[in-house]
Amino acid sequence: MGEKDLGERGGRTVRWGIVGAGRIAHRFARSLAHEGRSELVAISCRSAGRAEAFALEHGVPEGGALSDEALGGVAGAAHAALLARPDVDAVYLALPHSMHLAWALAALRAGKAVLCEKPACVDAAEARELVRAARETGTLLMEAMKTRFSPLYRHVRELVARGGIGEVRRVEAFLENDMGDRIARGGDYLSDARGGGILLDSGVYCASWVDDYLGGPFEVVAARARWDHGHDCFVDAELARGALTARLVTAADTAGPRTARVVGTRGVITVEDMHRPQRARLERAEAEAADIELPYPVDDFYDEIEHFVGLVLSGRSESDVMPLSATLRCAELLDAVGDAAGAAGARRPQPPAHA
Repeated sequence: MGEKDLGERGGRTVRWGIVGAGRIAHRFARSLAHEGRSELVAISCRSAGRAEAFALEHGVPEGGALSDEALGGVAGAAHAALLARPDVDAVYLALPHSMHLAWALAALRAGKAVLCEKPACVDAAEARELVRAARETGTLLMEAMKTRFSPLYRHVRELVARGGIGEVRRVEAFLENDMGDRIARGGDYLSDARGGGILLDSGVYCASWVDDYLGGPFEVVAARARWDHGHDCFVDAELARGALTARLVTAADTAGPRTARVVGTRGVITVEDMHRPQRARLERAEAEAADIELPYPVDDFYDEIEHFVGLVLSGRSESDVMPLSATLRCAELLDAVGDAAGAAGARRPQPPAHA
């Protein structure tokens, strides 16, 4: 479905297929149910039981529960069958990071608009390949950087653009969580053989804040990482581009700050829960500090979904909020940080145990 075809849909309902049936796919489906211009028509995964349970929970019509098991046990058969359906206009990719490129490419070539869960790819080389395919096909592709679409984020972004804190000089993005033994236990995307680790999973949120307010490219001035079972579980990097500086910190092994600070020549904005922002504090020398609170209208997925559906129905092939150029810059930034910290996972030799 190219840009012309999308435009011909006018105001009709966008029919969705979800590729993958894990936790985030369930959260997406629950949010999608609130988007009045959308209909979920298909789900694909390996297990027949899981596909059927997902379809029952989220109201997928009969025949829309696709599984490899039910299609002869061939790996990927369900995803391919979903992409071949003429009643699917858009797909949400909710697969492990290392599988994003292959299935996003397949979806684009099948003419489906693609909302790909972050990170869109495991490195910049993959991101360049994916973006090139989107531009060649003229088919809508957007990385699901949901933070950028939240009411609080948009308000802060507009405030900064109007000069509310002067000229931005520094961004500090911290996203540190104690995820228990998930990396050690294995079995989910954090321990994925090629696309695992916390830098790709949570560090991409930090990279997006840095990119949106400061652009790039950046020099990695200093970086360090901790490892667990062959994957990075902590990364801390200091960045610079001329007079502009940034810090990116992300962790899976310890609870810590989950804030973004945008520092300007006339003030500072500190955003709580930077990956799911609803509250912020504005501090300026010439005025009293002000608290800002803008809750979600539904949840942390809804605004992103609403934006994407609008793109589909208006025949757009790219978002102006999360453009393909931003996906590329974020991937390049994560590559640079990962290389400097020795935290690029399976893309490079495993570091010594003491690293």
